[in-house]
Amino acid sequence: MPVIVLLVVAAVVGLLIVAALVALLVVIRRHVLPTARPLLTARKGSLPAAAPTLSAPAGATTQDTEALHQEASSILRQATAEADETRRSAEQTAAESTRQHEEALEVRRRAETAAEHARIMQQEAEDEARLLRQDAQERLGDLERREHRLAEREERLDTGARQLEDRAAELEQVDDDLAARRVELLDVATERRRILERLAAMTAEQAKAELVSEIENDAKRQAALLARDIERAAQDEGEIRARRILTTVIQRLASEQTTESVVSVVHLPGDDMKGRIIGREGRNIRAFEQTTGVNLIIDDTPEAVLLSCFDPVRRETARIALEELVADGRIHPSRIEDVYERSRAEIDTLCRRAGEDAVIDVGITDMHPELVFTLGQLRYRTSYGQNVLKHLSESAHAAGLMADELGLDRRLCMRAALLHDVGKALTHEVEGSHARVGADLAHKYGESDDVVHAIEAHHNEVEPRTIEAVLTQAADAISGGRPGARRESLEAYVQRLGRLEEIAKECEGVEKVFAMQAGREIRVMVLPDVVDDIQAQVLARDIVKQIEHELTYPGQIKVTVVRESRATEVAR
Repeated sequence: MPVIVLLVVAAVVGLLIVAALVALLVVIRRHVLPTARPLLTARKGSLPAAAPTLSAPAGATTQDTEALHQEASSILRQATAEADETRRSAEQTAAESTRQHEEALEVRRRAETAAEHARIMQQEAEDEARLLRQDAQERLGDLERREHRLAEREERLDTGARQLEDRAAELEQVDDDLAARRVELLDVATERRRILERLAAMTAEQAKAELVSEIENDAKRQAALLARDIERAAQDEGEIRARRILTTVIQRLASEQTTESVVSVVHLPGDDMKGRIIGREGRNIRAFEQTTGVNLIIDDTPEAVLLSCFDPVRRETARIALEELVADGRIHPSRIEDVYERSRAEIDTLCRRAGEDAVIDVGITDMHPELVFTLGQLRYRTSYGQNVLKHLSESAHAAGLMADELGLDRRLCMRAALLHDVGKALTHEVEGSHARVGADLAHKYGESDDVVHAIEAHHNEVEPRTIEAVLTQAADAISGGRPGARRESLEAYVQRLGRLEEIAKECEGVEKVFAMQAGREIRVMVLPDVVDDIQAQVLARDIVKQIEHELTYPGQIKVTVVRESRATEVAR
């Protein structure tokens, strides 16, 4: 189709060009030939005569020729333009025809596709209608079968309901029979219990209590056996390592023995100084005791007086003040007050220096200054004859050695052990145990939670939750329980031994109790007919728990329960 259109366009363009040429020839014929004929006639005459005549027509002929050429060119250009316009129109017409032809083809393809799709849809609709008819037929058959089954089930339910009614009537009769039988059995049980109580000579509650007691004893035996096995397994594994660690620590920790003292001795240059200390009508000694809070004892001891006070810091302050007064020789009430104030300042300086020395000795450099000062005040305090500050230093070193053996944080363990008795410096000022007071003080001055917990738990007032707290307890026991570390008064020692024996004697089945090795071991003799081997282990454990709960003691106390069976016969 496009080729035909192009051929038509080419033919039209050719016809237009031919028409233009024909028009050009017609113009030339009309204007050029009439002008050329006179010229040809004049040539046939003489040339001179014709010269004037030719001049004018010649000019006219040239102008006409140029006009003809211009007109011909104009016609040619117009014909060319019309031919171009016709060609463009033909090309547009051809393009439009091509587009319409393509659109017609596209419409035809769409129509064919739509027809095919309609045919497919019709086929699918027919298939779906056929399937729906089949499904409807199947459902109808299923409904008929279900209706038949429901009818059969309804018939069976009616039969079952009648059977249940019959069964209910039978059960009611059985319930009546059982109720009567139950009443008879209760009467029989009551009669049997009455007979058993009469034969056993005890009530049912007493028998129940005895049974519970037997079960409890059996449970204790089983628990004791299990605990013994567990303890043996743990001891086999842990005792060797614990002994090695503790032996290493104790061998590497050597300290001097201490003695308890509640008085201080001040030496005098002569006995005449005693009178000056007493003063006129005793005003100097009264002023001294009132200012310092320390008892000044003047007896027959030559060239010496005694200072007595329960507070070692006040006693040391009074000693320094009295030595300065004796050295100066001027002793009167106002002078006593001035010297005492200077002595207090000196004691504060000494306490701070002692605290700094103790902290540096264990390698701690980041402790609060007030906590260091409170720690230094323990330089003048003792516990069972042992200097508390030295005890803290020993405990810190022991904790550091054990931490190295166990792979723990050495600095944290030493810090907790160094501060565990810091509350003893404030027990005469603040209410509460020294463990609680020390924990509050450490928390106030920014110590970590682990250190605070180790301080408050080192006497089991709080259950230890960290390994550092347990290690602090062990270090405290090593420093305070080693031989020669502490001494207690004879009266307290006797009371503690007596209470140990009383605790053991209060237990059932105990025959004799002996406190041995200065109260570090208790031997309990039990009656073999009352206490068996398993109960002996339980008894030892109960005595240990009661001692730990009631008494305070250095080191540890071993409880040994002895059960001895003897069979005696006489040969006659």
